[in-house]
Amino acid sequence: MTGRRVVVLDHGSGNVHSAVRALEQVGAQVELTADRGRALDADGLFLPGVGNFHACVRGMRAAEAPRIVDVRLAGGRPVLGVCVGMQALFESSTEPSGTTEEGLAEWPGTVERLQAPIVPHMGWTEVEVPDGSSLFAGVESERFYFVHSYAVRTWTLPEPTGAFAVVAPRVTHATHGERFVAAVENGPLSATQFHPEKSGEAGLHLLENWVRSL
Repeated sequence: MTGRRVVVLDHGSGNVHSAVRALEQVGAQVELTADRGRALDADGLFLPGVGNFHACVRGMRAAEAPRIVDVRLAGGRPVLGVCVGMQALFESSTEPSGTTEEGLAEWPGTVERLQAPIVPHMGWTEVEVPDGSSLFAGVESERFYFVHSYAVRTWTLPEPTGAFAVVAPRVTHATHGERFVAAVENGPLSATQFHPEKSGEAGLHLLENWVRSL
């Protein structure tokens, strides 16, 4: 996989060096930067996110992430969002409680607090992978590491029909108290609620699948 260049977008989202190391481990040439030109030019863009949705999205806006993601997707150039980096791709979030913060709105839907006996959801959890997944190829039956209190509880994007059915998004789910969206594959835009870089060999395999697709 020599030559596949990945930018991890540095928008002030805390420690993302584990993501850099994991991507390097699966053969990518990785750069951690907030430079708009480098982010647009890379073969793949990794959009990290940890902590509070409100703060994370505001950091993304300061780093021009909405524009960078829009331009990349318009050109069919891959983007992978992880954890709050996935949540930010939806329309809005109710985190912190009692507020509404707008996201990047690449997908419809609201990020909401999980309805579960124990929150946050922290630990290793199995996922329900749809047929034909490229991201999970070879790790469909594995468990992945989650740490979150909020999630997209309902996928609301209509299924394409007719001639466009071939591009229908593939949505992976998991359950913690209730079923929620654990990952999405939608053309050049993919995302996971869990942390692949903290999910051992299964997570590395998933990242390798993504890097190979670039």
